[in-house]
Amino acid sequence: MANTNLLKTKPNPDPNLWVKDHGDYLYNFAWSRVQSKEIAEDLVQETFISALKSLKSFRGDSSELTWLTAILKRKVIDHYRKSSTKKEIPASHFSSPFQKDDAFEGQWILERAPKDWHENTEDPLQQQEFQSIMEYCLSLLPPKWHSVFILKVMEEINSDEVCKELGCTPSNLWVMLHRARLQLRECIEIKWLK
Repeated sequence: MANTNLLKTKPNPDPNLWVKDHGDYLYNFAWSRVQSKEIAEDLVQETFISALKSLKSFRGDSSELTWLTAILKRKVIDHYRKSSTKKEIPASHFSSPFQKDDAFEGQWILERAPKDWHENTEDPLQQQEFQSIMEYCLSLLPPKWHSVFILKVMEEINSDEVCKELGCTPSNLWVMLHRARLQLRECIEIKWLK
C-alpha cells in the first residue's frame, strides 16, 4: 500500500482567478485599515504583484487567500511605516481631558468624562452607525497616531514590531496610543452619543 503523503503535490494557484476569487475580500480588508479607496486599491494591486513574484515559493501550507492576506498585511504595515515619517503633532496641541489642578490632577474634567456606551451597542443598526463613525474618527487622527492605533489595536501586532516598523520607542508608542484612544473616544462620543 502506497503512502499517500508522499504523493502530495504542490498546490497550483491560478493568478488569473485572484481578482475574481479574492479581490473583494482583499480590498475590504485593506480599506478597513487605511480608509482610502485609492490606497486600498494600490495595496491590493501591490499584493497581487508581490504574490506573482513569489508564486514559485508558495508551498501551500495555507490557503491561497490566507497567503494573499499575509502579503497584504505586510503591505499595510509598510504603508503605515512610510506615512509615519510625517511630523508628529506636538503634545502641546493635544487637549487633555484630565484636570491639571494639584488637588484634582489626573481626574476627568466633568464635561469630558467617558459616557456610558452600553445601551447604544446592542442594536445591529447602531453597530453599523458606530462602525461608520469609528472610521470617520480614525480618519481625523494625526497620521502617526492612526498608524499606531491600526497596527497595535486592529492588527494586534506586538509592541516591539510596531516600534521597529514606525521607528519609535516603546514609551512613545504608548503615549501615541493613549492619545489616539482619548481622541477617538471624544470624537465618537460627540458624533455618536450626542
